Amino acid sequence: MDQLLPIFSAPLAQLGNSTITVGHALVGGAAVLVLLLAGLAIALWRSARARTLAAAEAAEHARAAEARMAEITRAQSEMQGRMATIADVFGARQGELNKAISDRLDSMTGRLGQSMSEQARATHESLSKLQERLAVIDTAQGNIQSLAGQVVQLQQILANKQTRGAFGQSRMEAIIADGLPSSAYEFQATLSNGNRPDCLVRMPNDAPSLVIDAKFPLESWNAIRAAADAESPDAEKQATQAFRRDIDVHIKAIADRYFIQGETQDTAFMFVPSESIFAEIHENFEALVQRAHRARIVIVSPSLLMLSIQVIQAVLKDARMREQAHLIQGEVVRLMEDVGRLDDRVRKLQAHFSQANRDIDMILTSTEKVTKRGQKIEALELGTVEGEGESRGVSQVAETKSGSLRLRVVEGDD
Repeated sequence: MDQLLPIFSAPLAQLGNSTITVGHALVGGAAVLVLLLAGLAIALWRSARARTLAAAEAAEHARAAEARMAEITRAQSEMQGRMATIADVFGARQGELNKAISDRLDSMTGRLGQSMSEQARATHESLSKLQERLAVIDTAQGNIQSLAGQVVQLQQILANKQTRGAFGQSRMEAIIADGLPSSAYEFQATLSNGNRPDCLVRMPNDAPSLVIDAKFPLESWNAIRAAADAESPDAEKQATQAFRRDIDVHIKAIADRYFIQGETQDTAFMFVPSESIFAEIHENFEALVQRAHRARIVIVSPSLLMLSIQVIQAVLKDARMREQAHLIQGEVVRLMEDVGRLDDRVRKLQAHFSQANRDIDMILTSTEKVTKRGQKIEALELGTVEGEGESRGVSQVAETKSGSLRLRVVEGDD
């Protein structure tokens, strides 16, 4: 030991004023070795602890992974159950939709059939009424053609023969009967005052009737002719005065008897049965003619009476044609009303068909949407994404008001 002391005390290095010996070096080395061993032990302890922590963390991760796998398995089972529920709900809703569509189509078909039946019945009634109106129009047209085809036959005016029986009432009646229909005149009609004119011509449009008197004083005229033939101026003068008196009395009698306000015209005809007598009166008895005009009495010859009757006949014909025209016009108005109602009913039927087409288009649109939604559900793909939150999966199945189904996928972290 003593031998080793000099070795330990032998100088090894010089650092400034300090001398480092072998012993110092050995002590320092031992200290360094101790420090190294301590550091190695600490490192080994830390390594063992790290391995322990890593193992614990690995076990924790394994347990978390198992829990996540169990959650995924549970979610998958739950999703399969929900998918089965969705399929059942979709099948039930599809059945209900098919039933509703079938009921709607049946109801629409029934309404369309009933509407078409009603429209067909209304159309048949309108056509029947139309045929009746057309028949009435054909009848009225036939009457107009018959009236237009009538030709008034005029009698030849007799020569100025002066034999009795060729004048007066019979000639006037022949002219009236030849020129007017039987319903337009009446012989020996009784007026409201009890007088009976020779002829009463009924005017159209409820106008007062026209009085024709044929009581010409033929005897006085024959007396004038007889005096003229006898070449007796005094007798002829007396006969002329008597003729003026008789005509004047006759004019006054016509005015007093046959002028009734509202029943007869304020003008009357005094019939002269010969053209020669008529000419003689206008040539030689101008005062009588003027007196008759002032009394609103027209002296007419057979030709003038015939002309007057033709005018009256034309007025009556025009009135009848106007009545027929009004009848046709009324029928045409009613025909146009029927045609208007037929047009309204056809337009209503067209509107029903248009509404039915729109309803069918809406139904087809709804079925197309349902089919597309079913295809989307059928083509739905499910997957997982790793993360730090909850697992990805189906979290909600929502049902809309329109009857379609919608899936909402929520993404989350593991």
